[in-house]
Amino acid sequence: MMGAVMLFTARQYEFVFPRPALVLGVVNVTPDSFSDGGRFLEPAAAADRALELVAQGADIVDLGGESTRPGAAPVSEAEELRRVIPVLEKLSGRIRVPVSIDTAKPAVARAALDAGASIVNDTGAALRTGDFAMWKIVAEKKAGYILMHAQGPPATMQEHPVYRDVVRDVSGFFSEQLGRLLNDAGVPMEQVVLDVGIGFGKNLAHNLALLAGLPSFARWRRPLLVGVSRKSFIGQLLGADVAGRLPASLACTALAVAAGVNLIRTHDVAETVQAVRMAEAICSRKKNVA
Repeated sequence: MMGAVMLFTARQYEFVFPRPALVLGVVNVTPDSFSDGGRFLEPAAAADRALELVAQGADIVDLGGESTRPGAAPVSEAEELRRVIPVLEKLSGRIRVPVSIDTAKPAVARAALDAGASIVNDTGAALRTGDFAMWKIVAEKKAGYILMHAQGPPATMQEHPVYRDVVRDVSGFFSEQLGRLLNDAGVPMEQVVLDVGIGFGKNLAHNLALLAGLPSFARWRRPLLVGVSRKSFIGQLLGADVAGRLPASLACTALAVAAGVNLIRTHDVAETVQAVRMAEAICSRKKNVA
């Protein structure tokens, strides 16, 4: 993945890989997200947090109005819109990086794109079997699109995830969905990023296998995103609570970058930027080592 030349376009933004990995800073406008739930419910606080993350080095801000933590209950379309649109309005003209809307709802994606977002982080991508509404919005708006694998919706995805071979199964999902995105909805591949969906319908063994198998996803010649930030599999392995999972999150991040991952989604931008840049500096010297 490191050597593959790839273009990622998101409306007026364009990124050409290989280049330094992009860091997505998370802002959740929710009362129940596992890491920052309840901290940024007010639009002004959420907008200020987004600008703070940009100042810390975030290349993209990922804004969400519905928790996707395991077991989370869904919220209505109206409530999700009420949470995120005022934040986008407050960021209008103030933010210099793309904003990604983290949603599974086509109407929320459209409204967010109309309000200034440039990327759709589609947490419901795996559930789109016959409804192409989300994808047609992405094509119409020329938005960036994050195609994330999940096994089931957040409310039930962790009850009993089963795979024959998780790396092979996720790769098969990408193969099928990339073809449908292009052929059924007219979304050019240049607009698509792949996300293996760490923690979304995966147990500890599945997550570790996916992280170990990241280089195999280079075959799709699309940028790859990984989000491990403070997730529960770290707690299961190490016995750490949410507040104590940053070191392990950074270890996973550095290894992901070494494996060729192009985008990292995180709650801890300043620390993650340091880890990413250090990993890149070391990896850039590998070719000079006999």
